[in-house]
Amino acid sequence: MVNDEVVVTPWEVKGDIDYDKLVRDFGTQKIGDEIISKIEQIAGEVHPLIKRKIFFSHRDLDWLLSEYEKGNKFFLYTGRGPSGDTHLGHLVSWILTKWFQDKFGAELWFQMTDDEKFYFKDGLTAEFTNRMAYENALDVIALGFDEKKTFIFSDFDYAKTLYPQAAKVAKKLTFSTARAVFGFNESSNVGQIFFTSMQSVPAFLPSIKEGKNIPCLIPHAIDQDPHFRVCRDILPKLGYYKPAAIHSMFLPGLKQGGKMSSSIMDSAIFTTDTGEQIEKKVKNAFTGGKSTAEEQRKTGANPDICSVYNYYFILFMWDDNELGDLRKRCLCGEILCGDCKKILENKIKKFLNDHQKKREEAKKRLDKFILRD
Repeated sequence: MVNDEVVVTPWEVKGDIDYDKLVRDFGTQKIGDEIISKIEQIAGEVHPLIKRKIFFSHRDLDWLLSEYEKGNKFFLYTGRGPSGDTHLGHLVSWILTKWFQDKFGAELWFQMTDDEKFYFKDGLTAEFTNRMAYENALDVIALGFDEKKTFIFSDFDYAKTLYPQAAKVAKKLTFSTARAVFGFNESSNVGQIFFTSMQSVPAFLPSIKEGKNIPCLIPHAIDQDPHFRVCRDILPKLGYYKPAAIHSMFLPGLKQGGKMSSSIMDSAIFTTDTGEQIEKKVKNAFTGGKSTAEEQRKTGANPDICSVYNYYFILFMWDDNELGDLRKRCLCGEILCGDCKKILENKIKKFLNDHQKKREEAKKRLDKFILRD
C-alpha cells in the first residue's frame, strides 16, 4: 500500500511526490525549453537527464549560463551525506555533475557532510560517518571525474578551512530562520541548527581562494533545496554571488512509492551489491503489470507506475527510440514484466560490474582527490 503522507525534507523523503507542487512550495522555476536550448547551444548537446526533465527545476541557471557566455566560468558544488553505502539514486546528480565538468571545464568541489549525518542520525558515530565519507568518495572517483579539477573533502577533516567561513554564515543566520525553514525546536541539538552554515561554505570557498567572485552551480536532488535557500539569502550579505542550482527528481525505490532509500535495503540497489543481490531485488520490484500473464497480453501494463520502467527512463535506457519501443511493447502486452525485469537486471549488472572495477582502482588514486587541513 502506498503511504499517503508526503514528506520532503533534507533528511526524509517519503510518499508519492508531486514535483509541480514542490516547485510551487519551494519557489523554484521549472526548466523550460529556452534553458534547454541554451545549454545545447553552449555545450553542443543536452544530457538525457535534462532532456527528459529528470532535472526539472532550477534557481538562476539562466543567469549562470549568461555569465558563462560572457566569459565568466563557473564551478560546481555537490556532495553526499555519508551514512552508509552509496546507492544508484545518489549517482543521478553526480552523473550530471560530471557531464557539466566535461562540457564546461568546471572545477568540482565535493563536500562529504560526515558531521551532518552524525548530528541527524541516531546511532551513528562520528568515526563511522567519517570512514563512510572516504568509502563514498570511491564511488565519486569511479564515475571518472577529472582529478586535476575535482576536490573532495570531509567536513571533519577540512574543518580548519571550512569553520572560519561557516562562522561568517552562522552570524547572519538567526535561529528563527532555521526554525522556520527546517522545523527545529527545543529538542534539536546545536549541531543540527549550525549545520547549514557548513553546507553553505563550498558555494563561495573557491571565490575566497581566487580572490574574486566566481559563479557556482549546485546539481542536487530537490530535497536539499532548503539548505541552499538559506545559503542564497546570506551569501550576498557577505559579498558573494547567490549559488545557482539545478534540481533532480528522485530515483524511485524498487517498492511502490517513494524514493530509493538506504534505510530500506531491499528497495535500493547499492554500488557494492553482488550479482545475486541485484537479481533478487529486481525480481521483487514493483511493476505496472497485471495479475496474470494472460490478462497482461490482452490489455497491456502501465509503465507510468512501474519502478522497472522508471529505472530505464532515468538511468538505463537513454536512447529515446529504444525506450519508446519498450514502452509501446509494454502498453500493448507484447513484453511481460518478468522479461522486462531480466533486461534491467542485466543492464544494472553490467553497469555495476564496470563501476566496481573502477571503484577498486580508485583506492589507489584517492589521495589525489582529497583535501585535508
